Amino acid sequence: MYPTPSSPGQLQPSSAGQPPGLNVVGDWTLQHYSRLKREIERARPRLDDTCPVVLDGLGGLDTAGAGLLVELLGARRLTDIARWAPQLPAERQALLRTVAMAVAGSAGTEEEPERSTLKDELAHIGRVVETLWEQQRTLYGFIGLTLSTLLTTLPRPRRWRITPLVAHIERTGLDAVPIVALLTFMVGAVVAFLGATVLGQFGATIYTVNLVAYSFLREFGVLLCAILMAGRTASAFAAQIGAMKANEEIDAIRALGLDPIELLVLPRVLAMLLTLPILTFIAMLCGILGGLAVCVLALDISPVQYFAILEQEIPVNHYLVGLGKAPLFAFLIAVIGCLEGFKASSSAQSVGEHTTSSVVQSIFMVILIDALAALFLMEMGW
Repeated sequence: MYPTPSSPGQLQPSSAGQPPGLNVVGDWTLQHYSRLKREIERARPRLDDTCPVVLDGLGGLDTAGAGLLVELLGARRLTDIARWAPQLPAERQALLRTVAMAVAGSAGTEEEPERSTLKDELAHIGRVVETLWEQQRTLYGFIGLTLSTLLTTLPRPRRWRITPLVAHIERTGLDAVPIVALLTFMVGAVVAFLGATVLGQFGATIYTVNLVAYSFLREFGVLLCAILMAGRTASAFAAQIGAMKANEEIDAIRALGLDPIELLVLPRVLAMLLTLPILTFIAMLCGILGGLAVCVLALDISPVQYFAILEQEIPVNHYLVGLGKAPLFAFLIAVIGCLEGFKASSSAQSVGEHTTSSVVQSIFMVILIDALAALFLMEMGW
């Protein structure tokens, strides 16, 4: 028979004729917490896992008292309370078991697992590889979606978006001409100056013209232009579409029955496909003019001689190789910028992160494909 609810809880030794142990009696509640805490501290040194504990006299019980019993008897022992104290009411068994499992769980989380530097590094490498693979899969899927939408739209002139196409041509092409021309002119001058410095030691200064022409027609013209557009245009595409995604404008477009790929992606992709070859041609001309400035001012090579060497010794296939890379780079830059914009969530931080990611991915893909193309064309003798 339980004591009255007003009786304070306590620990009593076992009665005579019983094995040595403890009897838990009285109310184990928050009201008696301080006194019970002191009794537990005195009794704990005499108590081990084999010491019998009798809970028949347990009166009132709340979570504070249950926590004290867990501290006294241990979480593992109270988790298995139904086996050694079956006479205890089911609701008190459930309370003691729940508190014991909570204490055991919190104690388990505080223990620091043994860490292996090698395992951590291998796990990190695995996560990075998996992330890169998922990015490439997503990119290939988005490229396929863009191409299928383009093939569906081209035979239907009524669905062409002429106004946004012209606007994007102006922003990506016309507005980029000054920075492309200035940068490539300066790089052309630097290439000519460095080439003349090295070639002058062998008395072959005249070949500076060939160096500038080869480098800008095949590589520097299209590569510098593509990198500039990756930093300037891909980031703009990602930020614009990401902001629309954050403002739920893309959801509104879908709600109106319109296709976001057709409405937002195709005008940007087509604008890049049209403008990057033109900008590449401008970059080639400005780079060659930068080399001309150095040759005329520092190497005593006249403009007539400079252009005569270009006409006689530089085959046109170098120009075609450089210009042929431009549409591929343009398509990749535009698609990556638009894809990162669609990936953005409804927060300013996500828009910024995906804008940065679009620039990094675009530049990486441009340089990678340019390197592979250079190796392939060199082996083919083109």
